[in-house]
Amino acid sequence: MIFIIDHTKRLSIATLKEFLEDKNATVQLSEASKSAILQCRNYLDEKIKKSGAPIYGINTGFGSLCNVIIADNQIEQLQENLVKSHACGMGHEVPQDIVKLMLFLKIQSLSYGKSGVQLLTVERLCDFINHKIYPIVYQQGSLGASGDLAPLAHLSLPLLGMGKTNHNGSVIDASEVLKQYHLRPIKLKSKEGLALLNGTQFMGAYGVYCLIKSLQLNKAADVITSVSIDAFDAKMDPFKDQLHTIRAHTGQLQTAQAIRKNLEGSEINKQEKKQVQDPYSFRCVPQVHGATKDTVAYVSSVFETEINSVTDNPTIFPDEDEILSGGNFHGQPLALAFDFLCIAMAELANISERRTYLMISGQRGLPAFLTANPGLNSGFMIPQYTAASIVSQNKQLCTPASVDSIVSSNGQEDHVSMGANAATKCLSVIENVEKVLSIELLNATQAIEFRRPLRSSAKVEQLMSVYRKTIPFMKEDGLVYELMHASQEFIKTHFNEEH
Repeated sequence: MIFIIDHTKRLSIATLKEFLEDKNATVQLSEASKSAILQCRNYLDEKIKKSGAPIYGINTGFGSLCNVIIADNQIEQLQENLVKSHACGMGHEVPQDIVKLMLFLKIQSLSYGKSGVQLLTVERLCDFINHKIYPIVYQQGSLGASGDLAPLAHLSLPLLGMGKTNHNGSVIDASEVLKQYHLRPIKLKSKEGLALLNGTQFMGAYGVYCLIKSLQLNKAADVITSVSIDAFDAKMDPFKDQLHTIRAHTGQLQTAQAIRKNLEGSEINKQEKKQVQDPYSFRCVPQVHGATKDTVAYVSSVFETEINSVTDNPTIFPDEDEILSGGNFHGQPLALAFDFLCIAMAELANISERRTYLMISGQRGLPAFLTANPGLNSGFMIPQYTAASIVSQNKQLCTPASVDSIVSSNGQEDHVSMGANAATKCLSVIENVEKVLSIELLNATQAIEFRRPLRSSAKVEQLMSVYRKTIPFMKEDGLVYELMHASQEFIKTHFNEEH
């Protein structure tokens, strides 16, 4: 599929999900965006010719060096130096899907014609996507203000024929991969380096990726909980509609409805229950899962605004004949949203682990640790340990990054968002949630087998049928970690297809 990047049309997270899922996706600029880019570049060239006044990042140094005037014959060298000097990332490589999103979002931001870049530069970024040339970017190095400087510098190095790329599964020098496609390195003009490095595309790409996975896991959590409800022989009263219409949070209503639909027609559910009430981890699922859904909806709105924004500095307004220095690169809205998303998603794992604990506890007619011969067999004793360990780690990771700030650039940049750190740890939290849910699903499907001959709902039984193709019922102790890993892979594939 060809994705047209057009600044006159609103970009959605759903579109970016389609872009990621289409492994052969290509991109191209709309004619409207090409025109806007050209108009802005022409304006900037004329402005530089006519005005001798200092313009930040165009004929001045950067950061605390903003008062250093750069000679006319050094303006282009200034931009190349900027990219090279700011490529100071460390740590693990950014996942390739997120790099793809960074490229897309950088093109989107430049397409508004407010950044002063050459059309050739933006089209070369399109070439990178279209030829599957993915710059190697590192996770550490951004303060989440002044733009994601270090990560975006690494994203931009291959434009100059520098740095490393991933191409067709191999790490290749950018200079070599450009030669393969008969592409010459870009000679940056005034302001271009700054336009490439200023911006929130590292945070934005992580945010989009985290939200895609969060939406998937929210659905998975409801379905897995439905299996657990029948596995633990829990009551359906807490999910009846009238309870939720009198506390009508959107996510709460959605969750209760999903659970009812998932368990419609269940024989297990219809049998008489001995307990008056169930523990909170079952009874309060609509309230807990629902609050997470509402958080995801809010965070989605923040990121959809961001990915449809211009976030570099200075910003050029040709029609108003103004070049304005501001702070649109500051990641505070994103940092706060990431921290909120971390907490909300961690709660899906927190309550999931509690349900797992109850299912292995030898209650409600289930054998201890879900094994027919406990003692000789440990059954599913230790997967709960693993889930508890992961849940505890998530609590540590949920310490807000946005409350921190460190002065940089000799005091010029004296408040930063730490949104990039919030981004990377948010993904860690979400990946941990996936693991904990996979452990719950493993336990719940095991427990259901001890309810036979009674059957669950058609939807749950269908899920189990597909699940059992790769994850068998465990009759006696075996290599449980293999089942756990297979269960996690099932969640990744099954619920992605379903969403």
